[in-house]
Amino acid sequence: MTKHLTLNTRTTSAGPVIELTGELDHHTAPEVRAALLALRLHPGQQLVFDLGALTFCDSTGITVLIAARNHALAAEASIVLAAVPDRVSRIFRIVGLDQVFPTCPTAQDAEAAWRPPKD
Repeated sequence: MTKHLTLNTRTTSAGPVIELTGELDHHTAPEVRAALLALRLHPGQQLVFDLGALTFCDSTGITVLIAARNHALAAEASIVLAAVPDRVSRIFRIVGLDQVFPTCPTAQDAEAAWRPPKD
């Protein structure tokens, strides 16, 4: 079985960005979950999932994104989904997750919108 997902992580002034390319499904979700658990999130940071190159997302993929949200909230950080493909956005609207996840057109827009916490 060939995995059809590439995961890149980078850090911005706002926090980590996870860029996903390909398919987020039951075969590739463990890789994303492992990368998520390896992230060090600090209070006030923003975790961005850049989904612009995501070609497929099944229910397991959605579960990983919900786990990412829970991970961010536990660290007192926020989460933003960037460049959400129409097919994923449609599923989120159907199940009500569009009310749970903030979105931005691009990862750069998410970083620009982030404000550091006030001491």
